[in-house]
Amino acid sequence: MKKKKVICIGEALIDRIRNESNQGYTDFLGGAPANVACALRKLNIDSIFIGSLGKDDYGKKFIMHFDQLGVNLDFLQLDNDSSTRVVNIVRDEFGDRFFSGFEESSHSSFADEVLSKKLLEKEILNLEKYFLEIKYLVTGTILLSSPISAETVFFLVEQAKKFDVKIVIDLNWREVFWDHSSLSSEISKAMRVNLIKNFLNHSNVLKLAKEEATLFFEDENPLLISHQLSNRPDVIITDGKNPVSWYINGLQGITETPSSQEIVDTTGAGDAFLAGFLSKLISSGYPSNEIEIEDCIKFASVCGLLTCLGEGAIEQQPYYERVNEFLGSLIS
Repeated sequence: MKKKKVICIGEALIDRIRNESNQGYTDFLGGAPANVACALRKLNIDSIFIGSLGKDDYGKKFIMHFDQLGVNLDFLQLDNDSSTRVVNIVRDEFGDRFFSGFEESSHSSFADEVLSKKLLEKEILNLEKYFLEIKYLVTGTILLSSPISAETVFFLVEQAKKFDVKIVIDLNWREVFWDHSSLSSEISKAMRVNLIKNFLNHSNVLKLAKEEATLFFEDENPLLISHQLSNRPDVIITDGKNPVSWYINGLQGITETPSSQEIVDTTGAGDAFLAGFLSKLISSGYPSNEIEIEDCIKFASVCGLLTCLGEGAIEQQPYYERVNEFLGSLIS
């Protein structure tokens, strides 16, 4: 059986985006693993989302949207005693966004902080059946800010390894999640960085932004970063509209990214990039030379760019046909 599915583990939350020029805001569905799961479906790849949502209106909206796209929710958890997290985001005139905290909740915790290992253990036989078909497990590091969810992520990573599922980690450093967590706010920044860096040793593929590379590894060379981790993962470093640097399958290079004067909102661009990259790995196989790697990175970059041409992460993600159409326009 050829493995073609991707499992995405982590937070599904609401991006409440405010413009600096006015006091209004717009709510969008978001959260990096949820974004990746949805983007994969638009690129014709089967995805499974494992996360925890509140039993609230936001949770219902997520379920409706996941269902519309065909994201598998067999392991989704709904929690009565916590709420779906709402993240406050300020966007500047260039479309770049800044996390400014969270909307207050009547509950003591957010749903993404209480992803339960015990509930998944009850589904272990069903989970193992899925792992037989899964090629990649995708997760970030935000769930590590909650000991409850962190335990669950480690559990799923270990289960995945038993079935030779490749672990893909998007570092996605968001210190505001740690600062506001009732469970980890007292942990120092150095301890947070160390905890995350240790987790990265599980990765077979590591995606991170240039500033994250500097913070966590004091280096921007993907080969040297790979050598700092026990698995020697493939490493991809993004830097907004600037070229992507990579170390993939023993090869190293830099790939230019397409640009546009019409950037509206960069929220979720990195998640669309990662989904695009994984979709190419599944549809075309793992790249074995520089030309094939360049093709994967360019396809992923177009996925990221097209997501920036409108508001919100999930809503703007391109379908497979749109990406190919754009790639064709670059060639002609």
